[in-house]
Amino acid sequence: MNRKKYYIETYGCQMNVYDSELVENQLIKTGYKQTNSIESADLIFLNTCAIREKAEETVHNRLTSLAYLKKRNPNLIIGVLGCMAQNLKDDLLKDKPYVDVILGPDSYRRIPEIITNRNKELNNIVDTKLSKYEIYNDLFPSRKEGVNAWISIMRGCDKFCTFCIVPFTRGRERSRSIESVIEEVKHAVEDGFVEITLLGQNVNSYRTSDGSFSCLLEKVAQVEGVKRIRYTSPHPQDFDENLLEVMSRYDNICNYIHLPLQSGSNSILKKMNRTYSKEEFIDLVAKIRDYIPGCSISTDVIVGFPGETDADFQDTLDMMKKIKFNFAYMFKYSSRPGTKAAEYDNQLPEDIKQNRLEQLIELQSSITLENNIEKINSVQYILIEKESKKSNNYWSGRTDGNTWTIVKKNKENVKEVIPVKIIDAKGVTLFGEALTKKELLYETN
Repeated sequence: MNRKKYYIETYGCQMNVYDSELVENQLIKTGYKQTNSIESADLIFLNTCAIREKAEETVHNRLTSLAYLKKRNPNLIIGVLGCMAQNLKDDLLKDKPYVDVILGPDSYRRIPEIITNRNKELNNIVDTKLSKYEIYNDLFPSRKEGVNAWISIMRGCDKFCTFCIVPFTRGRERSRSIESVIEEVKHAVEDGFVEITLLGQNVNSYRTSDGSFSCLLEKVAQVEGVKRIRYTSPHPQDFDENLLEVMSRYDNICNYIHLPLQSGSNSILKKMNRTYSKEEFIDLVAKIRDYIPGCSISTDVIVGFPGETDADFQDTLDMMKKIKFNFAYMFKYSSRPGTKAAEYDNQLPEDIKQNRLEQLIELQSSITLENNIEKINSVQYILIEKESKKSNNYWSGRTDGNTWTIVKKNKENVKEVIPVKIIDAKGVTLFGEALTKKELLYETN
């Protein structure tokens, strides 16, 4: 019997990667098998992102390029999943009538039923209803072999930052049970994964009757076989000392925090509805570094927000210089229809946004390199993840603080955590030499 084949393309954040893995498991249960050739697929799903305009344009162009496959094979099922499906279903139905299935992020449980129905009738199937309760507690993803397993611990967001579409595409916050998350962590370890990354739009607002995020993090750290734990992304407003205490107690919780700043200007932070001031953010960073000396901190920054003046932008540059983030994800403001910020006056011209972005990137690149140079001659513990792209004589892995490091191969294996002496730093990358036990003893004495 020839099993039908599926092909999934994933756009956007790690949450979408996790959701695609959930969907794959549903498809496998339905009798499909994966293909790496889109030409041979009987079902094509695009799991989409609506955070920035560019992501939507990419998906629209991709769907246009798939129209010929539908003409060649009228039985082919083409589906759009995720945030863009939730946000732009009417546009998709109007402009891409050959799209058969449009599913929002709370509708994946229905995939087996939907595919069966779609094979019986030719009408478009649309299900983008947001749920107050769906957390996929009893569904587990189908993962490929690897080092790191993404694990979603909650869905939705209640923060309503004025620039962000997520509360409208993913709904309100709801948390999985601690028991369910721990069960998935154990499954991942059994499948050979040694690093766990906990995911949520705002992980530290995770709440259950059995405990908060710090409680969950501690229980994950106690699972045998978990060598490293990361999480993303917390909101500065919800950060508490319990979380820092847990992080400081467990060696397998990485000394790394992604802490979105978004802007260094108090007036822009207020317009963004970020609910903290730059002074409060600085105090939080100081507290993190007090609890966890040497903790790597990364951030997100948006430039060109409506009404951002030269002085506001300078405040952001000053914050970057003061805090010295290890690295940053930097973006031009992208207006999202349906958000409050899209209605603001004083939308900035594209050339001003681009110029500010380039200045910010140049500054942060120099700060990142400066931070990395300071690590030369230090010993860092690297989790070996894969061969280096540039040479099969070298390994590529990350430090505890999430910095990619190139190490000359010796007798190490993928998934091992090894001590490495850093000998050079270029751009965002460290270079080092693996240490023997004797060399490590010498370096640390």
